[in-house]
Amino acid sequence: MNKLDTKTRSQILHMLCEGHSIRAITRVMGMSKNTIAKLLSDAGAVCAEYQDQALRNLTSKRIQVDEIWSFTYAKQKNVKMAKAAPEGAGDTWTWTAIDADTKLVMSWLVGGRDSEYAMAFMDDLSRRLANRVQLTSDGHRAYLEAVEGTFGADIDYAMLIKIYGTSPNSAKGRYSPAECTGARKGRIEGNPDIKHVSTSFAERQNLTMRMHMRRFTRLTNGFSKKVEAHANAVALHFMYYNFVRIHASLRMTPAMAAGVTDKLWEIGDIVALIEAKEAEKPRARGPYTKRDMPSH
Repeated sequence: MNKLDTKTRSQILHMLCEGHSIRAITRVMGMSKNTIAKLLSDAGAVCAEYQDQALRNLTSKRIQVDEIWSFTYAKQKNVKMAKAAPEGAGDTWTWTAIDADTKLVMSWLVGGRDSEYAMAFMDDLSRRLANRVQLTSDGHRAYLEAVEGTFGADIDYAMLIKIYGTSPNSAKGRYSPAECTGARKGRIEGNPDIKHVSTSFAERQNLTMRMHMRRFTRLTNGFSKKVEAHANAVALHFMYYNFVRIHASLRMTPAMAAGVTDKLWEIGDIVALIEAKEAEKPRARGPYTKRDMPSH
């Protein structure tokens, strides 16, 4: 594969971050699908590594967590009938934690929706915080054990349990959602401020993910074939969301609002991370030449 120049890489990544599919980019840019997939893989890896190091010692006050559904290779009910389904095929859940004030997405995890993943997600979240916080989750029971096992009593934790009923429009179409008829706020640990018990920002972030990542869009064929590709797309999205895209209400990026960075990033800065990572790779071993010999 010929090495893409910085401008071309920036253009491709920008289109990926704004919700274009890989196949659409191949038609616009006139290059192979594998070239774009390789760039996405490289970008996802460096974005995940950079944010893992940068998003530490955060002084958040209120955090909301949620999970968003997607699928890899095939929907769960079709995995058994699928040919050569890879490991991780089927339902794929992305756990997210967002700061209610700065809108920074500080932690995420791609995988299942069971208690094991809940524990891993909470453990990662706790390692990024510098102080006690108020945490709000939905009524998913896996959070109960995970939050207690990770934070113990050192947290103000509440659940927002939504109550759903039959929508008048549910008979009109197969995909009509159930109607939320109410919500119940419940204190689980510590002393959470009830007026701030909400998952609204986390749920709005779910919409942002579906709008900016083709593989999250409902009722389309834009899904991931491998869970690794899914995770790379998520890492790139949050790098763009946290560091590059100006939040409409904040008038700055979430990373700037949280004090993680003092500058407005550009897509070119993400490309610079990729190029720096490439420069670290050791040269392939081969026979010595005269220039390889040590000088004295």
